[in-house]
Amino acid sequence: MRLEKKATIVSTSVAGLLVLMKMTIGILSGSIAVLASAIDSMLDLLVSVFNYFALHLAEKDPDDKFHYGRSKIEPLAAVIEGVVISFSALFILYEALSKFVHPKDMKHMDISIAVMIASFIITSFLVYFLTKVAKQTDNMVIKADALHYKTDLFSNGTVLFALAVISYTGEQIIDPILGIVIAVYMIYSSIPIIKEGILMLLDVALDNEEIDKIIAILDEEKAITNHHYLQTRQSGSHIFVSVHVVFNISTSLYDAHLVSDKLEDKIRALFQEKKTHVLIHMDPYDDSEINELEDRY
Repeated sequence: MRLEKKATIVSTSVAGLLVLMKMTIGILSGSIAVLASAIDSMLDLLVSVFNYFALHLAEKDPDDKFHYGRSKIEPLAAVIEGVVISFSALFILYEALSKFVHPKDMKHMDISIAVMIASFIITSFLVYFLTKVAKQTDNMVIKADALHYKTDLFSNGTVLFALAVISYTGEQIIDPILGIVIAVYMIYSSIPIIKEGILMLLDVALDNEEIDKIIAILDEEKAITNHHYLQTRQSGSHIFVSVHVVFNISTSLYDAHLVSDKLEDKIRALFQEKKTHVLIHMDPYDDSEINELEDRY
């Protein structure tokens, strides 16, 4: 089983535990902040389950229906996760504003504080684990999941602080105020997740720094006289690179293939944590002007 899928199983199990703890205390105490954190954890649970199946489908081999595989399920999952975070934030915002209009006193403060301390510790370990997996795999779904639980870590810390202050001062208005702060932060955190997912669905090119590395490899190859029409795109954990390389007209097809294979290996080595697909078009002469005319018309 891939490390990414193991990570989603761990996050799903942890989210389930947190939902049970927070929902029970949120209902008993009447705290909007705790209830908001419980709802967020419930959505975490649903998203983690969805991410598991998304990764399962994304890693399937190409077939007759999907010649390039299903790698775009990964950015699609990230976009859905970002939207879910945003909608849950809007619900929390609604509940917080409602408590301003209809204030309610909180109960069971000691138990609430104990549960939020436990939630903070558990979430901290999960964030550390997911961040480590995200760095190792550079998987977009895991990065989105890690960012999601980082927002949970912030909200757990904020709720814990709010409960402590309310317990000490008795000021109940702090609860809805911090509920609003959590909601705004969740929306702010979801924007990069949605943006990156949409860019991948639109076949965004690699970063300029990575493109420059590919160009450097091509420029260093003495067996080719020129290169042009370099195109790159990202699709989940897959990278696609295509380029035209120009050989001397006297170069045999066999020799040209050997050089192309060497270039493909060097380009793949730049992205060892990704599944990199390199397509090299071998030109016996420089047809870059012809390609530009075809693109223009």
